Amino acid sequence: MDKNKKLIFVIIILIIVLGGISFYAIFKTKENSDMKELFAIEKEEMENEYTTFATQYDELQIQISNDSLREKLESEKLKTQRLLEELRQVKSSNAAEITRLKKELKTVRAVLRSYVVQIDSLNRVNEALTTENQQVKKKYSEASRQIKTLSQEKKNLNERVQLAAQLDVTNISVVPKNKKGKVAKKAKDTKKIAVSFTVVKNITAKTGQRTLYIRITQPGNEVLCKNSGDTFTYENRQLTYSIKKYIEYTGEEQTVSVYWDVAEFLQSGTYSVYVFADGVMAGSGTFDLK
Repeated sequence: MDKNKKLIFVIIILIIVLGGISFYAIFKTKENSDMKELFAIEKEEMENEYTTFATQYDELQIQISNDSLREKLESEKLKTQRLLEELRQVKSSNAAEITRLKKELKTVRAVLRSYVVQIDSLNRVNEALTTENQQVKKKYSEASRQIKTLSQEKKNLNERVQLAAQLDVTNISVVPKNKKGKVAKKAKDTKKIAVSFTVVKNITAKTGQRTLYIRITQPGNEVLCKNSGDTFTYENRQLTYSIKKYIEYTGEEQTVSVYWDVAEFLQSGTYSVYVFADGVMAGSGTFDLK
């Protein structure tokens, strides 16, 4: 091969080598550019995730009242915000830092997920406890209502028993008598007032000695009495009685007679007679004197 041919061959080889080097340089430049662009996109996505995670920590803190857990969430949130600031300061070309922060992001994601699961579990427990508490309150309220109803029913029953056990008086008869024991025609001739009545049979009433109070009132409602201190209790007040009578009550019907010896001036008009037993008015009646 002559010198010219050798020179041409060397020049061709150099052109091929230079072309390869240029192509490789262009390829690496393009590759680096693509990587920078990829890292920039990845960095932006990571920033969005870090920001989202920090916000989620705030939202989780609102959902709980446990102070210890709130402190842990606050600590993780601050860590997330710190990593976010580091990421913002890193250049897209710093592949090592971006890779490190990407690994940190995976850790943050895993920790956040564990807190979400924990808080969700706590919320379910709280909801169950709340439901149970509401059920207990409902049962307690229902039990209280039933107790109140039973108490009222018992009270009503006691009142009915007491009412049923009261003595009733019927057939009240009043006969004014003169000094000869005959029926007096006029008030001025009346020397004795004979009062009789029937105590009704009552098997629920208490047996034994009972005290009856008979009240006789004149037309002006003035009570006939021997002593102003002769009183008994009726509806939380003291009433004056005319006659007090003790009876032995057996539960069977019995007739009772009492007498009032007249020592005062009697008016003409309508008189009233009331019979009381155990603080209750058992019966009443009227009679007239001319």
